[in-house]
Amino acid sequence: MSDDDVELEARLEEQEVFEPSEEFVEQANVSDAAIYDEFEENWPECWEQAADLLDWEESYDQVLDDSNPPFYEWFTDGSLNASTNCLDRHLDERGDEAAIEWVGEPVDEDNVTLTYNDLHEKVNEAAAALRDLGVGEDDVVTMYMPMIPELPIAMLACARIGAPHSVVFAGFSADALATRMNAADSEYLVTCDGYYRRGDPLDHLDKANEGLSGVEHDTDTVVVDRLGPNGDDFGHDLAANQHDWGELMAANEGAEVEPVDRDAEDMLFLMYTSGTTGQPKGVKHTTGGYLAWTAWTSQAVLDIKPEDTYFCSADIGWITGHSYIVYGPLALGTTTMMYEGTPDHPDRDRLWEIIEDYGANQLYTAPTAIRAFMKWGPEYPERHDLSSLRLLGTVGEPINPRAWKWYYKHIGNEECPVVDTWWQTETGGMMVTTLPGVKDMKPGSAGPPLPGLDVQIVDTNGEEIDPGRAGYLTVNKPWPGMLRTLYRNDERFIEEYWAEYSDTDSSDSEDWVYFPEDGAKIDDDGYITVLGRVDDVINVSGHRLGTMEIESAIVGVEGVAEAAVVGGDHEVKGEAVYAYVITEEGQAETEEFRAEIVEAVEDAIGPIARPEQVIFTPELPKTRSGKIMRRLLEDIANEDELGDTSTLRNPDIVEDIRQVVQGD
Repeated sequence: MSDDDVELEARLEEQEVFEPSEEFVEQANVSDAAIYDEFEENWPECWEQAADLLDWEESYDQVLDDSNPPFYEWFTDGSLNASTNCLDRHLDERGDEAAIEWVGEPVDEDNVTLTYNDLHEKVNEAAAALRDLGVGEDDVVTMYMPMIPELPIAMLACARIGAPHSVVFAGFSADALATRMNAADSEYLVTCDGYYRRGDPLDHLDKANEGLSGVEHDTDTVVVDRLGPNGDDFGHDLAANQHDWGELMAANEGAEVEPVDRDAEDMLFLMYTSGTTGQPKGVKHTTGGYLAWTAWTSQAVLDIKPEDTYFCSADIGWITGHSYIVYGPLALGTTTMMYEGTPDHPDRDRLWEIIEDYGANQLYTAPTAIRAFMKWGPEYPERHDLSSLRLLGTVGEPINPRAWKWYYKHIGNEECPVVDTWWQTETGGMMVTTLPGVKDMKPGSAGPPLPGLDVQIVDTNGEEIDPGRAGYLTVNKPWPGMLRTLYRNDERFIEEYWAEYSDTDSSDSEDWVYFPEDGAKIDDDGYITVLGRVDDVINVSGHRLGTMEIESAIVGVEGVAEAAVVGGDHEVKGEAVYAYVITEEGQAETEEFRAEIVEAVEDAIGPIARPEQVIFTPELPKTRSGKIMRRLLEDIANEDELGDTSTLRNPDIVEDIRQVVQGD
């Protein structure tokens, strides 16, 4: 490392506040700080700005109906169609421009560019095909598909005919598919024969068929041929109630389907998310509020413009892909990118190669990925010209300051604002983050609530706490993108999200508080740092310690790439802190380095948080979606029988870690 690089690293390490560049602010979609006061003074009518980004078939009569909390309704009596808003209205000006740039995993395979005209044509054909199969308005269509173009085509086709979709992440098990189809009473499935992962074709239809065997009602299935001849070895034969996607599309070539007008409060899609009871929750999102929210946040936070090429590396099987690959970007008429593969195949510069090749203007990715990039080293992005990037974003979990600064320096060249966004499946879109053309950035802190939102950090009594103290994040006013209920379970909707801090006997909207079950703290400037789920706590000698805060202290140590912290049984303390640590390449895993990690935790939080053990490991047990399976790490720490590892993408690592910890 040169002397200049060392000096730069030292300056970045000390810097706590970063300003957006004048060049960025001058071109930003939102650059007037008065928007915060304006939205507060003009609430809820301020959200007409979001609704104005859409085309309405029938104008709404009222921005917000809050007469029956927490069952709020937005843009009441308005009607529109999501497919029309994402496609038809762009055809005159953007018809020949790319709507979707799809990059397949095999590097020698032809990628796909779908213009708005192309996408409109295919969505109409798919809508006609689904309608011919019997899909009607309000029928739930399940999709069990990887990152292939047919997924957004099918989603928009459903929206066109008024049929809500329910996308199940392709990495989920057959049982998960069956559970979701049964819960939604879904009689239709769109899936595929297989897909590629790290260069190898995977059999997906066999897993889909296994799931269908557990569905308690009759179904029709549409199967996309993704693999072509490479799938011949799997020996797939379609059953009588299974239909070939290509044949259905050919039979409906050139079809045009009149979009179905949907009430603003009609369901656009269901998304099932994990529940504390083990039963997944069917989060219901509606057409008007959700689409307005994703369009507005895409424009205001991600700074998306129609002429941009925008890259979100998420999977459409998750809410991030719904909101910020499909609906938000396409509602704005931009070019959105889809990538089928992983960021390190065939080499660790694959993502940077794609950004250079397509001239991507934004990158929205997860801190998990950024920590992997750090571990691999800056030489990989340095191979490529990333100067097309204008903005960087993070999503999915809090990002620690060190990873934030690495991202800012090595990917954004200290010129791209970084928006660290907090939100969840239930909120529909971003809630806490900086507006990049307005607010300074503080690494490690998501930022203030977006304009028009009332987010408070409270104690167990619901009282706002002083800056710097940890508390519970609450949302005290409704917002357009919010979930409307849990599918067919209004009681659970109230119990899970509203009962903790609300006066449930009141009919006054001001007495209802949304509780997302996240811990957080706020600083004197109103910037919020999210500390993680409130159930991710360790009770050490009566002190409740957030695992996210301890993990943040550990990954702040130079040489640490990633960490996971869990509680283990302790005779004296009740629970003790166990830290599982992945080191960066070249970092020696010595006792001295262990001591450095322990010292960092004590300095950041106090001796009470001192790790009982620091376990070095080359990997952490993760699900296929990238979530750390902390339950298994707890089993190891407590010497309990290991739970189910079938959902892991790296199940072998669990036994390896167990042997290290328990000395087998």
